[in-house]
Amino acid sequence: MPHSADSVPAYTKWPSFPFEGDLRVKKLADPVDAEPRRKGEDAADCVACNTPDDAYIWVSERWRVRAMERPTGLPMVLILEARSHLDLGDLPNLLAAELGVMTVRLERAVRSLDGVARVHVNRWGDSSAHLHMWFLARPYGQLQLRGTFLSLWDDILPPIAESVWRENLALVAAWLAEFGGTPLAEPPHIQWQAPSSLTPQSTPAAVSAAAEVGAEPLSVAIAEAPEGVPDSDGAAADSSGAGDAEVAVGVAAPVAVGVAPVESPAGGGKSAGGERPEAPGAGAREAGSGAGVAVIKAPASEGGPAPVVVAGSTQPVKP
Repeated sequence: MPHSADSVPAYTKWPSFPFEGDLRVKKLADPVDAEPRRKGEDAADCVACNTPDDAYIWVSERWRVRAMERPTGLPMVLILEARSHLDLGDLPNLLAAELGVMTVRLERAVRSLDGVARVHVNRWGDSSAHLHMWFLARPYGQLQLRGTFLSLWDDILPPIAESVWRENLALVAAWLAEFGGTPLAEPPHIQWQAPSSLTPQSTPAAVSAAAEVGAEPLSVAIAEAPEGVPDSDGAAADSSGAGDAEVAVGVAAPVAVGVAPVESPAGGGKSAGGERPEAPGAGAREAGSGAGVAVIKAPASEGGPAPVVVAGSTQPVKP
């Protein structure tokens, strides 16, 4: 007798049913005389027993949690396994009690992820003999995924982004580790590249702006005192000393050149700014040695040329 539309189960009309169109019920096969052996009936051939800990996201003395090999359509799909080679009905009282605790704990960890509304907990034992509990996260707001067909939708939906998937794994592992065990999942690493150079360079716009106003680049001048000039303990040297050198630093700005002579501290004088400059290491220099100084040409002001800023010297320098 052919099947009619009324002969298929009512759930095929549920909004959560993932298929549509004309459906037929398969013919039920005859029962077999003996159940086939499941995978891993012998512990020596059990995949779970022979899988190392580094394939899991979290491990403890008696339990391990693993994920799929790659992202799937749901925000998270995890499997809780007993470390011992036991099935559900074979658990001793201690492990049976811990299974309840671990089930609640892992459900809470998965439900704490962003975008997760519910966590479905399932146990199917027809394929593998080693105890394994499934935890499937339903996305928040996706009401069509509610109910018993969530595992089917996991294979239908496009996979989530791998970076999000790995971050979720690391969060669940860290959540479980708060109660013990070892988290093995790591969040995705930040992809970044170091700059090729840390030296500031002039931009074309800055160079062009400086050229329009006819300004010279801001520069740093390194002046050396003439040989034979006494240091800060002696009289001030002649202001016409030679040997000035300038080093451009690549910053274009309008500047004006002025000179602010600095008198020797020994003579009680002060700089043009009214404060006595300090010469680092001046007391350690020998008489007659050249005193290296740095001169920065400051930008010009409306009232006239700005003075040259002198640092680390008591010798007057020319601009």
